[in-house]
Amino acid sequence: MTTKIQNLRDHVIEAMLDDVCSQGWKWSLVEDATRELKLQDTAEKTLFPNGLIDVVTHFSDYADRKMITALDDIPYDALRSKDRVRAALLARYEVLAPHREAVRHALAFWALPTHVVQSQRVLWRTADRIWDWAGDKASDYSRHTKRAMLSSILVGTSMVWITDDSKDIMVTQAFLDRRLENAM
Repeated sequence: MTTKIQNLRDHVIEAMLDDVCSQGWKWSLVEDATRELKLQDTAEKTLFPNGLIDVVTHFSDYADRKMITALDDIPYDALRSKDRVRAALLARYEVLAPHREAVRHALAFWALPTHVVQSQRVLWRTADRIWDWAGDKASDYSRHTKRAMLSSILVGTSMVWITDDSKDIMVTQAFLDRRLENAM
C-alpha cells in the first residue's frame, strides 16, 4: 500500500472515530467521513474495496503504527523481552484509550463468524509487530509459538481493558502481568 493511500485511510479513520464510539462500525460513517474530508465521490470504495472489513482492519493497523511510534521513548535496551512486550501492549492501550468504545465495537465486529479468518490475520499482525519491536529474530517454530501465545494474551487482556475503569488501568496491568508471567 502506498503511503498516500495509507494516509488517506488514516484521515478517514480519524474523521469517523468519534461517531464509531457511539454508533459502531458502519459503512455510512465511512461515507460521511470521505464527504467531510472532501474526497472524490466513491473514494471510500477505492480506499476500502472490501468494505467494512477493510475499514476495521485498517483501524488495527493504525493502532499498531501509533503504538510503535509511542514506543520511541521507551528505554528499549534496559528492558528484558517480557518487559518490552508489556510496554508495547500498554502503549497500545494508551494510544487506544480515547477510542475504547471503538475498540469494543471492533471486538464485536471481529467476533462475527464471517470475520473470524480476517480477525486472526489482524491479531497475528499485531503480535508480530510487537515481537519484532521487542527484538525477536527467531525464524523457526519458536517464532510462531511466541506470536500465537501473544495473540492469546492480547485478546484476553483487551477484554479486561475495555471494561477497566481503575486508576491507570491497574486491573489490566495486573491481568497482563499474570498472563506474561504464566507464558514466559
